[in-house]
Amino acid sequence: MTILESAIAKLQQLPESALPEVSDFIDFLMYKHQSRIADSIQDDIAKAWAKWFEGVDLLEVSSTKLP
Repeated sequence: MTILESAIAKLQQLPESALPEVSDFIDFLMYKHQSRIADSIQDDIAKAWAKWFEGVDLLEVSSTKLP
């Protein structure tokens, strides 16, 4: 039996009155998972910007005088 099948079997044994609480908990888990993904994406963006700034700091700028 897979974990999904086991979870469904447990849900089927619960009284109807407990299902709203289960649904709320599932919503919480989905939100928590999405927050982790969003945090990971933000970390990736921050690392990309840091790498870009490091590269810019290494650039040599020469001045040219215009007539």
